[in-house]
Amino acid sequence: MFNLLKKQKIISLTTDFGVQTRGIGIMHGTIMKLCPDAKVIDLMHGIPDFDLITGARALETVYDLPIGCHVCVIDPGVGTERRGIIIQTTRGDYLIGPDNGVLLPATKFLNGIKKIVKITNTKYMNNPVSPIFHGRDVFAPAAAHLLNGVNIKEFGSELKEEELVKAPYDEASLKEDSINTIKATIIDVNKFGSFHLNINHETFDTFLTRNERKLGDKLILLFRKKKLLVTIANTFGEVARGKELIMKDDYGRVEVAINQGSFIARHKVKVGDKVTIKA
Repeated sequence: MFNLLKKQKIISLTTDFGVQTRGIGIMHGTIMKLCPDAKVIDLMHGIPDFDLITGARALETVYDLPIGCHVCVIDPGVGTERRGIIIQTTRGDYLIGPDNGVLLPATKFLNGIKKIVKITNTKYMNNPVSPIFHGRDVFAPAAAHLLNGVNIKEFGSELKEEELVKAPYDEASLKEDSINTIKATIIDVNKFGSFHLNINHETFDTFLTRNERKLGDKLILLFRKKKLLVTIANTFGEVARGKELIMKDDYGRVEVAINQGSFIARHKVKVGDKVTIKA
């Protein structure tokens, strides 16, 4: 996997910088100076300011990218005592960013964690390090040096997963004593007004099978003191225009939507809200 990493030379960037900032271009430039043949993919830079939940959800989708170094900078604690870390995944990718939980959900989509180190070796940083731009001075250089063949052990001492700041959301799971219920969290909303839950496809399929539910059947959604029936579907057009549906999304999670409408606008929900699904 390491040879594949060095051969493909992929670095992805996910930030809350916004497309109007010069910071993205400067991070590109930092990478180019250290690793001129790197291929940089801008995964997403429109994460809402300081939003660790949406940032973590965006980073989950790097499983659709080639094996590479994936830098995530949603970092309200920049310049404080919070650590910078590198997570080596079992698939062969490296996740690079602050130790604030934002990197952890993606590891489940990359076959788990192999090794974690904190970034302390100034040899692999831009010096002097700005207290407010670790994306340029710590995280982008770390990615470039990894592509150049520097071993992860050179960046700093090893950490255990239990030493890290917890992820901003957990995986929703089925409970044996309440198989007809899933308690979930909204982890993303998109421009069309749909939202995505922390339920993976396998868990959702198991939930439907256990409760003998199939396409076209209804599920009950409980949220914000509301109770709503939604139709199980494969895609938007399987329900009438303006009707609510629930389906597996295209990035490993469960999506709730309105066909040609905005669930968010109609029902006033947001990232972080709790949703209970009942069969």
